[in-house]
Amino acid sequence: MNPWVLLDETDVPNHGGHMKLYQRAFEFSISVDQEELMNSRMHGSEDALAELACEPLARKEHPRVLIGGLGMGFTLRAALDTLNPAATVEVAELVPAVVRWNRTHLAELAGRPLADPRTVVHESDVALVIENAQAAYDAIMLDVDNGPDGLTHTDNDRLYTAGGIQAAVKALKPGGILGVWSAEPDAAFTKRLRGAGLRIEEKTIRARKTKGRRHTIWLAQKK
Repeated sequence: MNPWVLLDETDVPNHGGHMKLYQRAFEFSISVDQEELMNSRMHGSEDALAELACEPLARKEHPRVLIGGLGMGFTLRAALDTLNPAATVEVAELVPAVVRWNRTHLAELAGRPLADPRTVVHESDVALVIENAQAAYDAIMLDVDNGPDGLTHTDNDRLYTAGGIQAAVKALKPGGILGVWSAEPDAAFTKRLRGAGLRIEEKTIRARKTKGRRHTIWLAQKK
């Protein structure tokens, strides 16, 4: 068996823990404080997040979308593949090293999505990007931490509160879609989405297309 090799490590800003990037043969893993956050073999639900949120925009002229959390680039790649050549796809990533890894160690996993001219990178907290936007986005996709019910970084909690949802609603254009990925279902979060007056669809998606753990995706449309 091939052993895991540590490629790089970094501290997550705002006391968010210690992040490590590992490789084993053609497989990559990112962990924070010994807890695996993502693995390159399991990204079916991350792909689905972007596909489901962006499909209604495929024929829209000059769509503008925001992705919270770069990860290994799979959600970004799926968004780019779904949207048209005139789209703008912004991605907000809090950890600068994750951006660097996606330009080096992880670049080929998702076909170098950061090199696509439609991609705009914000090395920033996605919550700040959202708070500074007003009716700016056709879709916002949040693939941050493990979702509202599995946080490893407490600062991310504000994304999933009633206030965080309202900030996202204000940042969306009329009819815009808020897509949220989570490792687990969360009835309280579903209730908060409904309380914001959003039209909700909740889906269960496998981590590896047709097998693996079941993850939850919410699609919440601004009326």
